[in-house]
Amino acid sequence: MSDMFDVIVIGAGPAGYHAAIRCAQLGMKTACIDKSLDDDGNAVLGGTCLNWGCIPSKALLDASHKFVEASEHFAEIGIKTGKVSVDVPAMMARKDQVVKGLTGGVSSLFQGNGVTALAGSGKLLAGRQVEFTPHTGETQVLKAEHVILAPGSVPVEIPPAPLTDDLIVDSTGALEFQEVPKKLGVIGAGVIGLELGSVWNRLGSEVVLLEALEEFLPMADERIARDSLKIMRGQGLDIRLGTRVTGAEVMGKKVKVTFQDKDGEQVIEVDKLIVAVGRRPYTEGLLSRDCGVNLDERGFLYVNDLCATDVPNVYAVGDVVRGPMLAHKGMEEGIMVAERIAGQKPLVNYDAVPSVIYTHPEVAWVGQTEQQLKASGEAYNVGAFPFAASGRALAANDTQGTVKILADAETDRILGVHILGPQASELIAQAVIAMEFDASADDLGLTMFAHPTLSEALHEAALGVAGHAIHMVNRKKRQ
Repeated sequence: MSDMFDVIVIGAGPAGYHAAIRCAQLGMKTACIDKSLDDDGNAVLGGTCLNWGCIPSKALLDASHKFVEASEHFAEIGIKTGKVSVDVPAMMARKDQVVKGLTGGVSSLFQGNGVTALAGSGKLLAGRQVEFTPHTGETQVLKAEHVILAPGSVPVEIPPAPLTDDLIVDSTGALEFQEVPKKLGVIGAGVIGLELGSVWNRLGSEVVLLEALEEFLPMADERIARDSLKIMRGQGLDIRLGTRVTGAEVMGKKVKVTFQDKDGEQVIEVDKLIVAVGRRPYTEGLLSRDCGVNLDERGFLYVNDLCATDVPNVYAVGDVVRGPMLAHKGMEEGIMVAERIAGQKPLVNYDAVPSVIYTHPEVAWVGQTEQQLKASGEAYNVGAFPFAASGRALAANDTQGTVKILADAETDRILGVHILGPQASELIAQAVIAMEFDASADDLGLTMFAHPTLSEALHEAALGVAGHAIHMVNRKKRQ
């Protein structure tokens, strides 16, 4: 193997493998180093997202939602079934097959685009040199004109609840249960906690989520968060806000969890405990002391708006840099850096990064929340439309939730879109496109949407900004 490359990428998660493929497409000799191994000890690409995060969790979320539909809601639309049961090992096996197919797809893309995949660890040295330590074999020092750091993130561990075998687990372990816990505890009611809690709640667990914050989903729009909390509690999730976990003790095959709330010290006993309090950048062993790349006060690699570090021709992308830890944000950063290395001038629009929580109904948003606009003093108008008034949602027996649009009071430019409802993860893309082109609410209102579709809820919300919604009573004076 040659020791000289145009680009070396460290990390083959979404940010890293997108960067590597795009660099190769642009004619650069590219290598991508990743140390991930599957349960059988084989090298795998795709990072946390494909192997232990986004993809396997969505496989289980979709499977568990179908189970609830079949067991609880089919009769409502005239479909009668017998008793529906869950085969957890089969569900897990299918999840693993989905993961295997996608990670194998990344490997094929590397081969097809001429990316050299290196299985092992990478460390940035001074002078844009990279120390590569393969899983088997001797360490080598590789050289590159450009280096892209994309090591990703790992789950945060907390001292009160140290991981223990398969009883106290992180998000990865929660995707490997082979049977449904009778009672499941989850520390954290953020995105990861809600998604994992939803999976096992649907499959029959009594799920208790312990959230230290007093406010539910503070990063989401207040109205959407409030409605989401009501719906999720109605589904059976026992979400307890303002609870600080102080200890977790394994007692045989149970876990005793101690926490503080407004009433003092409390104790619950669960069969499994998931620690889902967030993720942190993974930088262990990534940087030599003299490499020149700096960390910020929170442990992220310091970069500018173009993802350049303090070292010329060394970049960092994805979960290891500022901004939300989202796969699609990392993907776009990886592509931006690759194209900038090639002399092009792309930018990532950080004002139009969508966020999604894959519960049911889904929660999705882009842009500013109403509370942010109030805090900034910016004048705005609001348009909202409930899925209960959507013909397609009614036909599908899936009517919970709302679309909410925030627009500048003077220019009508869309400032934020917030969706709680069916297929919110798909609908939010329409809002992102609109914001990417600086569309106004009126622009969306003048756009023709197919009927009947869930998308019409976005259309009606846009019309509602000016009081022109057709399928609900308008509070504003019509013009």
